[in-house]
Amino acid sequence: MKRIVIKVGSNVLTRENGTLDITRVSSLADQIQALRQNGIEVILVTSGAVACGRSLTKAAPALDEVQQRQLYAAVGQVRLMDQYYRLFADYGIAVGQILTMKKNFEGGEEYDNQRGCMEGMLESGVLPIVNENDAVSITELMFTDNDELSGLVATMMGADTLVILSNIDGLYDGDPADPESRVVARIEPEDDLSSCIGAKRSSAGRGGMQTKYKVAKQLAGSGVRVILANGRRDGILVSLATNPQEAVHTEFIPTKK
Repeated sequence: MKRIVIKVGSNVLTRENGTLDITRVSSLADQIQALRQNGIEVILVTSGAVACGRSLTKAAPALDEVQQRQLYAAVGQVRLMDQYYRLFADYGIAVGQILTMKKNFEGGEEYDNQRGCMEGMLESGVLPIVNENDAVSITELMFTDNDELSGLVATMMGADTLVILSNIDGLYDGDPADPESRVVARIEPEDDLSSCIGAKRSSAGRGGMQTKYKVAKQLAGSGVRVILANGRRDGILVSLATNPQEAVHTEFIPTKK
């Protein structure tokens, strides 16, 4: 059975006004169900809690930036998981929440416990849903973003593939805003496209293409296939699984083990 990690970014899950895009979340659930029906084990790494919280409540003026993020994460995580719970329950799929921190990937008992918990979920047919524990994380303890987290989860869980869904089609050979730029379909282990990547970050999250490229190259170097694709394209996950040649995306070809 194949095992994949799917990371979905805030810009996929939220509307322009910052509220949760229920239609998009529902589509994600439909596609994950389809993958599971085809014998694929799925681990979902989800962003969106902070964006959800920001749309649900207003931080007190006295709160600093870290406290605001903690507040929005705590409030938004409840809303986000409730939505996942309801959507997957319609398919008879139980979901389990894993809120983690960077220190949990440093090895030792916490690492083993985390991996054991997710293995138990998968063996029991439960969908693990992973997010950073922003409510208690502070700056020096945070992941760069959930792209980094998804790479660590993929490595820890021995995944065959990591799919990173954002609001662009993949890695471009130039500025994505330039109509002459094209999505790079395949990146071989020896290819270096770092010069094509700008430093612009996501409008709704902390990430950007620099982190995605770094994570993808590292994982591909360790034998894990990585796909960058647009989570706002209808049915993108199913297309990647059943008709990849027709789905616009960037694939990082793994080094042979």
